[in-house]
Amino acid sequence: MKQLRVKVLAGLFVVAGVLSWGAARLWESFGTLPSVPLAAPIVLAVIAVVLAATALSLRSRLRAQRARVAGAKGVEPMMAARAVVFGQASALVAALVSGMYAGVGVFLLGSLDIPARRDQAIYAGFAVVAGIAVIAAALFLERVCKLPEDDDEGAASV
Repeated sequence: MKQLRVKVLAGLFVVAGVLSWGAARLWESFGTLPSVPLAAPIVLAVIAVVLAATALSLRSRLRAQRARVAGAKGVEPMMAARAVVFGQASALVAALVSGMYAGVGVFLLGSLDIPARRDQAIYAGFAVVAGIAVIAAALFLERVCKLPEDDDEGAASV
């Protein structure tokens, strides 16, 4: 399994941001821009918490397993692989969604004097921050599940 690359995630973020900024400008010229849902940053934050909790749980179990602590609960390789795949997929989607909300947020910066637009810009900003937290948690999870003998290669995860 290949590791996530920060450059790929950053590229997805930037491309999604530019496209959504342009789409927001176009949409505004034809009518009213759809609102940024309040649930967007909440859902992204919940995903970040789940990924971080999974990473911390796996890290403690792997440390105990490697230290050969008596009664330590081991980690099934398939479970670790599924966790990494979930983290990678979450990071890719979060990069796209965060970029989208960043583009809309940048568009909304031009009309912060309107209270409804200001609220939408705040929701978009929180969604971007929560998306970055998802990416950070996914990268941490991937690092936790990395096999010790693969540290020099840098290309494989469990």
